[in-house]
Amino acid sequence: MSPLAQSVTLLLVLVTLLLASCIGYAVHRHPALAMPFAAATTTVTLVITCVSTIGIR
Repeated sequence: MSPLAQSVTLLLVLVTLLLASCIGYAVHRHPALAMPFAAATTTVTLVITCVSTIGIR
């Protein structure tokens, strides 16, 4: 694996964790929205789906 591919993979992992934690925190602060863990898990699933769809092309 090239250093560029490793850097991109690390960046994607960090961005996914950042998005999941932001969504989880926002839902935690506003409990009427949904459960925080479910929202964070949905965010991670959505990012993985988008990345894999782009990667297939």
